[in-house]
Amino acid sequence: MTDPYVVIIPSRLASTRLPRKPLADIAGKSLIQRVYERAIQSKARKVYVATDEKEIFNHVRSFSDDVIMTSENHISGTDRIQEASNVINIQPNETIINLQGDEPFVPIDLINNLSNVFNNSSCDVGTVVSKFGDADEVDNPNSVKVALSNSNKALYFSRSVIPDNFTKTDQIFYRHIGIYAYKKSTLDRLVSLPPSSLELLEKLEQLRFIENGFTIEALIYNSLIPSGIDTQEDLQSAVDFIKNAHK
Repeated sequence: MTDPYVVIIPSRLASTRLPRKPLADIAGKSLIQRVYERAIQSKARKVYVATDEKEIFNHVRSFSDDVIMTSENHISGTDRIQEASNVINIQPNETIINLQGDEPFVPIDLINNLSNVFNNSSCDVGTVVSKFGDADEVDNPNSVKVALSNSNKALYFSRSVIPDNFTKTDQIFYRHIGIYAYKKSTLDRLVSLPPSSLELLEKLEQLRFIENGFTIEALIYNSLIPSGIDTQEDLQSAVDFIKNAHK
């Protein structure tokens, strides 16, 4: 039996590469609506959108009542989710899945499997990685790499290529998928921590967790994970993907 969990999707308008991204149209539906409709197909007992933008709030209300208005002063999605979890009174031992608001095609089984793996482990945080399929993508600083231990614990995350293939041998590189699982009590502890030195260098919030001794276990997902939406090109690819799927 799957332990109950809640999905919270943080959403904001500010985006340097794709302005007003959550409201971007993808074949007749906004990006945030497609992410929400994807998430409610999972085994989550409830799915919420957390935002600081009245425009997003009103838009989500057009298709769901499960949207929470949060402070505009949050510096990360994790902080926004923590405030939302207080508003909806999530209990300390309940599992929260932090699903990024730019993943309209995230596989449903990935969400469910992450919950199962996390709830059956002793780690503080659960996340997902997949093997890079395109060698060129490994060099892309927007694709976050992760080095894993033998027990699939995250050792480090980086925008650089890790591990460095100094010996020129066959090497598997893992891409980090921006989805997290944690207990409400752990989330409360995470948001109380100040930004860490490695986090500020790499611009990767998950390094704050590692620098402060939190364990992160990775689910290795071996099936295809369509790319998220970061650029105008990604948006067009998503539109094409949906159109081709309905031919």
